[in-house]
Amino acid sequence: MTHAKLALEDGTVFTGRAFGAAGEKVGEVVFNTSMTGYQEVLTDPSYRGQIVTMTYPLIGNYGTTADDAESKGVQVEGFVVRELTRVPSNFRSSCDLDTYLKASNVVGIEGIDTRALVRRLRVRGSLMGVLSTTDLDDASLVRKAKAAHGMEGKDLVKEVVPDQSFKWDKGFGQFAEHVIPARAADKHVVAIDYGMKWNILRCLTQVGCKVTVVPGTASAADVLAHNPDGIFLSNGPGDPAAVGYAIETVKGLVGKKPLFGICLGHQLLGLALGAKTFKLKFGHRGANQPVLNKRTGAVEITTQNHGFAVDPGTLPAAAEPTHINLNDQTLEGLRHKSLPAFSVQYHPESAAGPHDSTYLFEEFRAMMG
Repeated sequence: MTHAKLALEDGTVFTGRAFGAAGEKVGEVVFNTSMTGYQEVLTDPSYRGQIVTMTYPLIGNYGTTADDAESKGVQVEGFVVRELTRVPSNFRSSCDLDTYLKASNVVGIEGIDTRALVRRLRVRGSLMGVLSTTDLDDASLVRKAKAAHGMEGKDLVKEVVPDQSFKWDKGFGQFAEHVIPARAADKHVVAIDYGMKWNILRCLTQVGCKVTVVPGTASAADVLAHNPDGIFLSNGPGDPAAVGYAIETVKGLVGKKPLFGICLGHQLLGLALGAKTFKLKFGHRGANQPVLNKRTGAVEITTQNHGFAVDPGTLPAAAEPTHINLNDQTLEGLRHKSLPAFSVQYHPESAAGPHDSTYLFEEFRAMMG
């Protein structure tokens, strides 16, 4: 087995066994608490610039399949697991995880104490790190980690947006009809792609929307030129405050058409309305985050992946909070009081995760009339 090392900017070094591709990657080291859904995590563009640690100890046991990808390829900088299953057991699997990461040129490390790593991240906060199979000198790796630029102020959206607009023609794929009953496509939605998960497009299609996807660099005029019934603001990576062009676009869209935002799209809507965002200590990443719907009093178990949040104390009088995280009381949803615009910080499309919040896609469709 080839050795690999993960060094953190605080001087901590973990030594383990390499899998996936050989090489060296720099990124923000974060953790995800999901027990399943590792392929969806790997292919989520919101993880661009990050080395992801899975807290569940056994990863890779059901392999990988093209049907479960959330984008065109693996997006993470590196992958950290306690134990890798090299012989998957699942009739849907077309490739084992080790081979999948090799083909994607992504470095992985296994055999380290992931509990100790996650505890350090929870105490110190997310840290920059270097994952390497080529440089195994502790002091050298720590120096590189200390020199790495953190997530704050970093625009990663331009690294993951599509090159041009396109029509979504893949339907709702594997998305179960019993979750959202299929409807005839009689509404046209423009989805602004800042690094969008494909299951969002499947969910929009499922509730009766024809979807045109435009790059996250599009202007308000570009979006409105498609004459949509509604506009969707997608998830994506990096610091929302650094994506000034997207904030300006959303400002130009508020009040023009019904708006629905998820994750980064939620943060951009908040910033466009005049609120501020801040970086969370270690973020919310997993499929078990409890969220209170303030309008109904119901608690939803949600899938989440974000390192920044909207500061509820800075919301303008025209906006109100709709959802609150029950673990740390951070803002998980907002809506405009008089205009058709709302957003949530979490991922109602799940993939992978619970389906408690899929009703939000129906609410968006109803908002379009």
